[in-house]
Amino acid sequence: MNTLKIVSFALISTFILFSCKEEETTTSKVKITSEKEIALAETTPKENPSVTYLYVTASTGLSLREHANLQSEKLAVMPYGTRVKVITSEEKPTMAIGGIKGGMDEVEFNHKKGFAFNGYLSKFFPPEKGISAKGYAEELKEIFPNVLFTETKGGTASRPTNTETILLPSSNLHEAYYIAKQLFNFPNEFEYPTEKGKKNQIIKEKKYKNDRWNSELQITRKEDAIIKIEYVYKNKGFSKFVTIAKEGNAIKISKTEIVE
Repeated sequence: MNTLKIVSFALISTFILFSCKEEETTTSKVKITSEKEIALAETTPKENPSVTYLYVTASTGLSLREHANLQSEKLAVMPYGTRVKVITSEEKPTMAIGGIKGGMDEVEFNHKKGFAFNGYLSKFFPPEKGISAKGYAEELKEIFPNVLFTETKGGTASRPTNTETILLPSSNLHEAYYIAKQLFNFPNEFEYPTEKGKKNQIIKEKKYKNDRWNSELQITRKEDAIIKIEYVYKNKGFSKFVTIAKEGNAIKISKTEIVE
């Protein structure tokens, strides 16, 4: 009799233990697919490939205006790097701001619709602060397969050089200029130059006033159009040259560093 009780007790205990483990397993599965996670999955937006998105390149931000003119009410300021949805695009240039020609695109930003100058909007997302030229080119290449990056080391043991080059599938020099400015740390005071001006022009950074240090933009123009911009930085023992120029149907950004 006692033996029967012991066996019955053991069977009941085993059943309870198995039920508890099964309940724990079921509970764990519920946690993985909780209502909150299901809701998030269902509400995650899917991008429409037919919709165009552009990025703000103006370092101080870009104004969103109520109407398609520069005198209309300012609805917001879209920060540098912001991605905006393009509703309608004005393809032919109708104005120029800061040496850049463009028109007013109708865009959507932060659930607001308005108009913004498309000369400061780019199809290329801007480089993050601190990213390398190679890393940025690799990120761009995922979206734009024609982007090319090369790196060449040369010079001598006492005067080594390193050159990094990014080739962008674009015909807009100002797009490449603002990428280079962010990627290679141009001074903030160097905005994109005006198209009209001297054939060869040098703009020096204001704080450098002696021969040991130099920071300047060198602009080359032809028929009232910029064909090349070079940023030159020199100090004792180090030089950096960043060149932005057209190459066929692309724009080439090239940086050369020299250690002396």
